[in-house]
Amino acid sequence: MKQLLAPLLLAMAIALPAHAQLLASAASPSQPLDRIVAVVDEEVILQSELDQAMASVQQQYAGQPGQLPPKAVLERQVLNRLVLMKLQVQKALEQGIRVSDQDIDQAVASVAAQNRLTPDQLRMEVIRSGTSYNAFRHQLGDQLTVQRLQQSVVQSQVTVTDSEINNLLSSPSYKTGEVHLAHIQISIPSGADAEAIRASAEKASKALDAIHGGMDFNAAAIRYSDASDALEGGDLGWRRLDEIPPAFADTLSTLKPGEVSTALRGPTGFHILKLIDQRQPSQQIVTEFHARQILIKPSELVTPAQAEQKAHDLYTRIVDKHEDFAKLAKEDSDDDTTANAGGDMDWFPLKAWGETVARQLSSLKDNEVSQPFQSEAGWHILQRLGTRESDQTVEIQRSEARQAIGNRKAEQVYDDFLRDLRSNAYVEVVAPELRDPDAPADGVAP
Repeated sequence: MKQLLAPLLLAMAIALPAHAQLLASAASPSQPLDRIVAVVDEEVILQSELDQAMASVQQQYAGQPGQLPPKAVLERQVLNRLVLMKLQVQKALEQGIRVSDQDIDQAVASVAAQNRLTPDQLRMEVIRSGTSYNAFRHQLGDQLTVQRLQQSVVQSQVTVTDSEINNLLSSPSYKTGEVHLAHIQISIPSGADAEAIRASAEKASKALDAIHGGMDFNAAAIRYSDASDALEGGDLGWRRLDEIPPAFADTLSTLKPGEVSTALRGPTGFHILKLIDQRQPSQQIVTEFHARQILIKPSELVTPAQAEQKAHDLYTRIVDKHEDFAKLAKEDSDDDTTANAGGDMDWFPLKAWGETVARQLSSLKDNEVSQPFQSEAGWHILQRLGTRESDQTVEIQRSEARQAIGNRKAEQVYDDFLRDLRSNAYVEVVAPELRDPDAPADGVAP
């Protein structure tokens, strides 16, 4: 159970707000007062925040302590993430982004379900881990806030056209398949001069030398990487090759699983890639269903009870009186997309019409008519007409290409946003031992 919760608690601790720790300190007068370790615009990061985040990282790597860098280096990595989280929450609040208690309740339920727990059991596990449950909820709220900030930034700037999809699929450089990657990113500050770029290049060279000298790649990522996933060893998981910038994909094509690239210059800095594994795509055969439906919606003139009764009356006319389904659909169905076609929904993948319809469809035999059932749209009567196996390789390829282009654009847009956010913020590391050796002597970040 602790292993299941460790990554979540790590992320939660990284997002811990200062006031939660202040309340904890106030509750126990015998404890020494926190000290401020960093100032982020008009807010502060406390030693207790850093300590809790450090403890969570160390707990996550309890079975592999050799993966972690020296304490001083790890503290700077964790502090950098705390700073970035605080800046994002501040920006989200400035833009009016808020989350409600109900949103947090849903997030708690989702986390509990992922860990095969009830919400009450999750609460007990959080408390048993040494974390305040109120702080845990507040941390979840911060994460939801940052997610909504990211969505807001990306949605307003990322679009994908059919022409872009066609160009990608027809490009000689287009590559199919998937790769499991890890990376180390050495960032170049926004507006950096030649000296700053040279310093980043030297840091990337040090990381490569450490890897070639026998340091595990994940340990090197924790020690050297500036990416948000550094504390997870830089693991990017499985990525489609069409999601990866072409220059990086070309480099990966020359690597074998387990091999590491040179330091590659990208728009935001230097990148070192490790190819963990790779796999080729297969033909995509999908089971499609053919069905028809009658939908009765409640309205200002039709109460929910009347809609339910009408659906049951129509079911009786179809099943007991053998009236024509298509004729009744044309006359009575409130589904504008299928009524004129006699309720015909055409061929579609199982979940194309939602989970509720999919469950009913799976339980029917061909030509069988369902009992009336309710979804968010209203009351349905469904008749399954048949199934077939369909080669969706081309359609899925286009869908994946659209997603890949969108993901690539979104990552670039948000990475640029974070770099600008960090560059324009006032960040002062107050604790001398936590300052980056390459940072200005006064501890103020550029």
